[in-house]
Amino acid sequence: MKKITRYITFGIIIGSAFSCTYDFPETPTYEPSQGEADFSKMVVIGDGIAAGFMDGALYTRGQQNSFAVQVATQMETIIGSGFNVPSINSENGFFAIGPGGVPLGRLILKTQNGTTAPAPIGIGDFLEPFSGDKTSLNNFSVPNMTLGLALIPQTGGPNVPQNPAYNPYYARFATQPGVSTPIGDAASALANGGTFFTFWLGSSDVLGYAVGGASNPSLLTSVSDFTARFNAALGTLLTTVQEAKGAVGNIPDLNVLPYFNLVPWNSLPLDAQTAAFVNQNFAAYNGGLVQLETIGAISAEERALRTVNFVAGQNGYLMSDENLTDLTGFGLPSIRQSNSSDKSTLTLSQVLGQPVNGDPQSIRGVSYPVEDAYVLTTAEQNEVQSSIDAFNQIIQSAVQNSDSRLVLVDVKSFLNQVLKGEVRFNGQALTASIIPPNGGISVDGIHPNGRAHAFIANEFIEQINAKWGSNIPLINPNTVVGNDLPVN
Repeated sequence: MKKITRYITFGIIIGSAFSCTYDFPETPTYEPSQGEADFSKMVVIGDGIAAGFMDGALYTRGQQNSFAVQVATQMETIIGSGFNVPSINSENGFFAIGPGGVPLGRLILKTQNGTTAPAPIGIGDFLEPFSGDKTSLNNFSVPNMTLGLALIPQTGGPNVPQNPAYNPYYARFATQPGVSTPIGDAASALANGGTFFTFWLGSSDVLGYAVGGASNPSLLTSVSDFTARFNAALGTLLTTVQEAKGAVGNIPDLNVLPYFNLVPWNSLPLDAQTAAFVNQNFAAYNGGLVQLETIGAISAEERALRTVNFVAGQNGYLMSDENLTDLTGFGLPSIRQSNSSDKSTLTLSQVLGQPVNGDPQSIRGVSYPVEDAYVLTTAEQNEVQSSIDAFNQIIQSAVQNSDSRLVLVDVKSFLNQVLKGEVRFNGQALTASIIPPNGGISVDGIHPNGRAHAFIANEFIEQINAKWGSNIPLINPNTVVGNDLPVN
């Protein structure tokens, strides 16, 4: 096949900010009070959001700007109890291994050749064990932690290939790596004078599956397992201290995450010469589809969906689709071009239009189909959303079953308001984007940034205040840093 690499360029398209119509309540000026709750010692457990993971890394600024730390800081205006996290002590954290085995730090926005896209800031730091006092910790949140991992000791070790549950973010501060569990550690801290807790687990039980293009079914927790694990984890905290009260967060929808919206479905630019050449190579494939339609093996609609036709300009990329009729018995693969119903993952931006394994004849998205790990089809989106809806119903029911002690913080609804452009504070908008200064999602396209954490903290505070007649002061989110401006 003629070489086509040189004809292809690619860049992420970053949209404009959303408009806003609803102003978040301003900070109350009356005297702080705890009402019917007790904030003497708060314990927090959750996944990456509660840990302050953002920009693809756990680093000091993100950790200190987590909603948990911000809520605790406001509670300290009522009773100064202190709030300790397993400090990462790293300015840039760890995102990935770079050339020569060098650790690369958190993601920032970089502009090159007129295109702005996420890229590592530079040198980062490998994870190091927490050297502080583990018995004084308040936050036991762990990035990438599912409910199942929160309940088993293998999450803390050993670090061997035979233990896929190992999570270095927990191992670094586990009380007894390989013996203790995240839930057990949180319960022990609660038992040691704890009076209040926040519980925000469950997102990783579906999000880990989604960010991988719904290509690994083992990463999606079943509804039955989610029910058992959620009730076991939350029940552990409820039974540890009978008087302790808590706030429980739910799971955001897929559509609020830029990770699935930054790479357009038609993000493959081709010139006329390349498009014509590629189409010639698919002539036999397209002809086979016509024949199979004639004999009734596929419908006219599926034949049209599967037909490959590149044009000069922006194109849908060639992709695999397991939901298509299996035509391998006729010698035809399950491929088609992407369309507006598909959601590309942010990771596709790094490989689309590039040679596969260095082969200039195999160009991903043109002559080589984009793999399932890089795209969510409509069927996969529906599967993910169905799980989110089912999990949130389980969360809501668990909170209702302990209504006197728990309050639900509906983060899902709040972030959907953000997506609609309905949220701001003192005139400053919060948007579901990575665009500074108002974008509320960090540069990894998944986790909230510090400013959005402040808005989320206010959601927790408002629900706690309403439930127990407290008066925890709200935060001014406009004083909390969001995403850094792009650099060249």
